Amino acid sequence: MMNSFAQPMWSNGPSPGQFYNFMGGNAPTQLPRELTTAGPFGTKHSTAAITTGSSVVGIKFDGGVLVAADTLVSYGSLARYQDIQRVFKINNNILLGGSGDFADIQSIKRNIDQKMIEDQCYNDGVIMKPGELASWLTRVLYNRRSRMNPLYIDVVVGGVDETGKPFLGNVDMRGRAYNDYVVATGFGRHLALPLVRERKPKDRDFTFEEATNLIRESMKVLYYRDTRSIPQYTVGICTAADCSIKGPFKVEENWTFAETIKGY
Repeated sequence: MMNSFAQPMWSNGPSPGQFYNFMGGNAPTQLPRELTTAGPFGTKHSTAAITTGSSVVGIKFDGGVLVAADTLVSYGSLARYQDIQRVFKINNNILLGGSGDFADIQSIKRNIDQKMIEDQCYNDGVIMKPGELASWLTRVLYNRRSRMNPLYIDVVVGGVDETGKPFLGNVDMRGRAYNDYVVATGFGRHLALPLVRERKPKDRDFTFEEATNLIRESMKVLYYRDTRSIPQYTVGICTAADCSIKGPFKVEENWTFAETIKGY
């Protein structure tokens, strides 16, 4: 004997692998989509970075981390936007520095901000730690890469966990990640990393003063050598007490050595 009350419900049942339409209408199941709205001719995946930020440098010291980046966002080879923050405070114990396509940096920053709002709504006393954010970013960026629609970004995640232990890591556009006492993106990988590593004490971490001087020296070298850099930069400082963004600061320029360069 058939149950007449069950027929309308199951007549609108889901296809295998799909969700049930509880409203009883004939609206098709909505598939997940990107945050961007499709245009009149469909959705086009990004194939290259357009407006880009250059290097980000992060250094771990005995009480926390420093993350620095200049304030330039270039449009191709044009130094188009010269006062843009690329180091962000995520919460009271996490900093994020982004290089690569700035639109993609803004997109992932919106997603992270939404996660912070959800954490606050739960009000369960659990706060995201820097290592957790770095791990989450590896999953998001690898997922986008696997769908052939990557976010063209290279990020530095730094901060301090609830025990006061500093964390500093790097995640690239393919979801590859590592953590170390110094990380960098862009030209910083070639110019800043060797500079910092050769000055690392063998038996201890950097002090705050040593890390600050190395950040200052790294940003100077990057300004001299990277054509997509300007002498203005900001620095994020994260300790067990708080995280904050300082600056902008100016590179101490000295071009007197240019007189000795011959052959150009």
